[in-house]
Amino acid sequence: MHRFFKRKDPEPEEQKIENVRVEEFDFSQLPTDPGLRTPICDYNANIRDQVRRAYLQKGPCQSSGYEFPKRKFGVSQCRRFNPSWFKEFGDWLEYSIEKDAAYCLYCYLFKTAKGKQAGGETFVSEGFTNWKCKDRLNIHVGQHDSEHHKARMDCEALMNQDEHIQSVLHKQSRQMRNDYRIRLNASIDCIRVLLRQGLSFRGHDETESSLNPGNFLVQLEFLGAHNKEIDDVILKNAPKNCKLTSPDIQKEIVNACAIETVNVIIRDVGDSLFSILVDESRDVSTKEQMSVVIRYVDSSGHVNERFVGIEHVASTTALSLKAAIDKMFSRYNLSMSKLRGQGFDGASNMQGKFNGLKALILKENPCAFYIHCFAHQLQLALIAVAKKNLPISNFFRVVGDVVNVVGASCKRSDILREKHSDFIVEALERGDISSGRGLNQETSLQRAGDTRWGSHYSSLISLISMFSAVSDVLEIISEDDSSSPDQKTEAFNLLESILSFDFAFNLHLMKHVLAISSELSTALQKKDQDIVNAMDLVQVCKHRLQMIRDEGWDSFLEKVYHFCEQHYIGILKMDDMFTRWAPRGRPHRNRPEVTNLHHYRVDLFYGVIDIQLQELNHRFSEAGIELLLCVACLCPQNSFVAFDKKKLMQLAEFYPQDLSRFDLLMLDDQLETYICDMRFNKAFQGLKGLGDLSEKLVMSKKNMVYPLVYKLLTLALILPVATASVERVFSAMKIVKERLRIRMSDDWMNDSLIVYVEKEIFLTIDNEAIVKRFQNMKTRKEQS
Repeated sequence: MHRFFKRKDPEPEEQKIENVRVEEFDFSQLPTDPGLRTPICDYNANIRDQVRRAYLQKGPCQSSGYEFPKRKFGVSQCRRFNPSWFKEFGDWLEYSIEKDAAYCLYCYLFKTAKGKQAGGETFVSEGFTNWKCKDRLNIHVGQHDSEHHKARMDCEALMNQDEHIQSVLHKQSRQMRNDYRIRLNASIDCIRVLLRQGLSFRGHDETESSLNPGNFLVQLEFLGAHNKEIDDVILKNAPKNCKLTSPDIQKEIVNACAIETVNVIIRDVGDSLFSILVDESRDVSTKEQMSVVIRYVDSSGHVNERFVGIEHVASTTALSLKAAIDKMFSRYNLSMSKLRGQGFDGASNMQGKFNGLKALILKENPCAFYIHCFAHQLQLALIAVAKKNLPISNFFRVVGDVVNVVGASCKRSDILREKHSDFIVEALERGDISSGRGLNQETSLQRAGDTRWGSHYSSLISLISMFSAVSDVLEIISEDDSSSPDQKTEAFNLLESILSFDFAFNLHLMKHVLAISSELSTALQKKDQDIVNAMDLVQVCKHRLQMIRDEGWDSFLEKVYHFCEQHYIGILKMDDMFTRWAPRGRPHRNRPEVTNLHHYRVDLFYGVIDIQLQELNHRFSEAGIELLLCVACLCPQNSFVAFDKKKLMQLAEFYPQDLSRFDLLMLDDQLETYICDMRFNKAFQGLKGLGDLSEKLVMSKKNMVYPLVYKLLTLALILPVATASVERVFSAMKIVKERLRIRMSDDWMNDSLIVYVEKEIFLTIDNEAIVKRFQNMKTRKEQS
């Protein structure tokens, strides 16, 4: 940068740091007259252009830039000045034709940069005119520490901003920020994968020499191995105090992910009305956890059930649960006044009439109507069948024992699969079953669950399909010398029990009954199921049971006979007298003698179906739920045949907080227009439920035409149907908090569960939002 000067004096070290920044230079003092000065040579103009460009690019204000004149110098225009005399000073000297004077470019530009004038007024403002004294120019230049040289160095520094110490530090800081940003995004991407799959983060040994440092570090290494830009800034190549891999950083990033996920849900809820679904359960560390799901209708008219958090409660009393709900509502700015429904599983601490959670919420908000979980009611109805009918109760005990004995060891399970495979091959050869893709897959006996009686249906189906293999395994166990006497006796008794006509009859009877209720149970698991459709499904279930009772005996008995013939089970003659079992030495207490037909048809077939119908009618009684009767009038099926204006007005009176007296008067007239429009509008024909009606109203913008009707429809939709969404959370909790992660803290588990359960929403959240949330949590060593 010294190539413009013939004199190359050494520069002190301290002068290299005292460079002038563009921001420090005052351009406001430059002359505005473009014709005032003319450069001695083209190089002077080049210097001025560079100064101006440096200022325009990095200066604080572009409007104060100096307008440099075009060259007007010519020998004929001079009076006494001869430029050839001053060629050695052409890099800094400039001449004014009008004043016939010379000026110092450097000293003029920086006459106020240091607070003093370099070189005096002669070469700055007055102008040099003593052309005979050429030595005055050398005196002005002076030694290496003169004011002129200081001004020259400042000018060079101004033109070489990239070499300024602050520019170097700025470049370094910008590179560090870029590296930090890449490193943070890499950590977030790895955490995204682990959260979606519900996997653990840390390993037992996370040292650099470890072969299994944990899922997080392995993911990060894998990501770096496939991206050089990431590999250059992570792990070994990252600063030791900013690797972004510590457990605390991982938890803070996961917390940021969970907060952003819940915020999306809360924004989607907005000011809408909603219901809550609550249930409690113990986790693997024997901590009692309460899960909360909110049910609402979004802006598109779609019903959503979203998980918002899980709380550890010290006890399961109603007061403790209510305090936990209040705490969660406060955290997410949810108002109890917006609550319009509550759904629980029917436990006493939940639905207690006086001190239950339901009662505590109703005291605070009378419009938060309670709906007993439909799936739980169905569960109780199925349990009642086994409790009230002794032969059926004994039948399920035998089924449970068979599953336990056959699946007691790996050896027996292998024998069962081998026998079942041989049976399938023989059946295929005989043509009894067909082959095809997805058919005849390897299977095993399914164990029924205690909390879901619908699982008994799968257990009975597997037992029927593997009945021959199960019989062979029990026979092998009873004849195996390596088995203990108790095992041999138990296997022999079970084999004798399942090869009886009584067991075959009960097996097919309960399979038929549970098949009907299984379809209802599956339908109740849907998140967008509305209360009217649920009641319709219950009615369908009742109707099918009644049809089997009235018309299904003959076809059912034929299936039992065919099964007995296939598995060499003795078939009883229905006209023979039924032999009742009684303890040895005790009389039959004068019981009336009945035929086999009467016992199996009346006592068992009719008896079981009647108990089931009785329980369904008792637990799903429409007459006992006035609110549901009114809601059913909104159903759009069969051209709104269920529409009843009187009952809909009665439904509106249940919600005085949402519909005032003035609104009721308007609703009375609006319903008349609404039903006429719906019945004559082809777009609203063929709708199946309230959910379809709501979405269609929003799509056609009819919700704005009939706002009060739409509000009534929304209130009906947010009524909870089943607590299946809450139970899914507990199923997910078994994956996230497994036995090896038993020491997870409550916050860590809550954040992980939110993202895992609501992964559909989490996938829509951009890394940028997570980065901002993470950065704002606390002061970081680096900022992206």
